[in-house]
Amino acid sequence: MSEALTLTSRRSFLTSSGLTTAAALLAGPATLGGQGKEESNLQVRSLSDRFNPADTAVVFIDPQNDVLSESGLAFAAVRESLKQNNTIENMERIFKAAKAGGYHVFISPHYFFPEDKGWKFNGPLETDELKENLFGRKGRLVLDGLQGSGADWLERFRPFIEDGKTIVASPHRIWGPQTNDLVMQLRKRRIQKIILGGMLANMCVESHLREFLEQGFEVAMVRDATAGPRHPVWGDGYSAAIINFAFLAHELLNTKDTVLAMDKGRA
Repeated sequence: MSEALTLTSRRSFLTSSGLTTAAALLAGPATLGGQGKEESNLQVRSLSDRFNPADTAVVFIDPQNDVLSESGLAFAAVRESLKQNNTIENMERIFKAAKAGGYHVFISPHYFFPEDKGWKFNGPLETDELKENLFGRKGRLVLDGLQGSGADWLERFRPFIEDGKTIVASPHRIWGPQTNDLVMQLRKRRIQKIILGGMLANMCVESHLREFLEQGFEVAMVRDATAGPRHPVWGDGYSAAIINFAFLAHELLNTKDTVLAMDKGRA
């Protein structure tokens, strides 16, 4: 095949693929897993049709005050996204469904410790987090000052997280689970399928999603059990994340369909 013909073929493929992808993204709620409305959209033998407590777990990222409480340091940036998605209420619905159905629940928290202020380089957001002491704790082995702080659990979620059954992984140190023991904890319980939500959509949640996929897990992303920041220069983090979730996750669900599938799976 000549070079010219090869280039033409590639252009044709990219153009047609781009149009197909664009059409799918613009097609609306049914295509992207119920965007904006709680309408049932489960597909035959989709990932959600195969949820069961034996190998399916809920994983929530950073269910902590600094990003979920009105007193949190980052709350102003995520307030509108939390409200639009009804994020906190939806996370609670999934917590309840998991506990009622016997599903394992895992938490991947975010903490900064005093020694982290000695890091020699950071990205822009890491710099802001360390400067503002976001998710800050007084030490790895120190609980003094944790209760009610920005690093503590949202009080509404405490009964689910501290019930003696939820697995709290060691903290991830930047965005993804590469720096904590979450994947090992999942593997040790033979978890293969993950129901994912938490904070923040375009950073820690998306980073966890990408690593889970690379590790061979099947992941259902719950689109309204997360939220993202809105920044005057960097843009809308939630909108950026939801597009990537549609491309990457095995299934993109709303909370209603997630809970229905979890209830069906435990029967």
